Amino acid sequence: MAQSRRPSASEDGSTDGNSQRVLKKYPNRRLYDTQTSSYITLADVKKMVLEGQDFVVRDAKTGDDLTRSILLQIILEEETGGVPMFSSQMLAQIIRFYGHAMQGMMGSYLEKNLQTFTDIQKNLAEQSKGLYDANMMNPEVWTQFLNGQAPGVQNLMGSYLEQSKNMFEKMQEQMTKQAETFFPGMPGFGGPKR
Repeated sequence: MAQSRRPSASEDGSTDGNSQRVLKKYPNRRLYDTQTSSYITLADVKKMVLEGQDFVVRDAKTGDDLTRSILLQIILEEETGGVPMFSSQMLAQIIRFYGHAMQGMMGSYLEKNLQTFTDIQKNLAEQSKGLYDANMMNPEVWTQFLNGQAPGVQNLMGSYLEQSKNMFEKMQEQMTKQAETFFPGMPGFGGPKR
């Protein structure tokens, strides 16, 4: 059995400490971390994502950026094991947007919504920090916290969903106006009023 040669750090140009961490994907499906000079697994890449590390995955031969495909592999593994995040109906709706005029807008819409949701999570985590104090850990304090959080979380989520709905409706209005401009008088786009 032939052993794969490990490339040196100088071969990939990643010796600069300020640059993005580079992972190389080889034809044998193995991932090589140029920072640690070792082969890693998808579980290691997932850990890097969870830790918020900035990295890029490159094809070892062509140099093509494979980061998205590796992240999609991690999502696929997470979806097939345990409790999935996406329902079949949601995945089907996402697929329907490919090739649709609003495909590009849908990506930024989902990204903004995920960022808003992440911000809400951070705010809740900040509010609950005091509860981790050993002196504060008693049932009465927890009850007060949870009773106070339920309406707050409901208000945050309600506001978040309303903003999301409004943003999507504005995007639809913009698309309709642009279509009317490009295709005046065409059925389905309104056209000039007489």
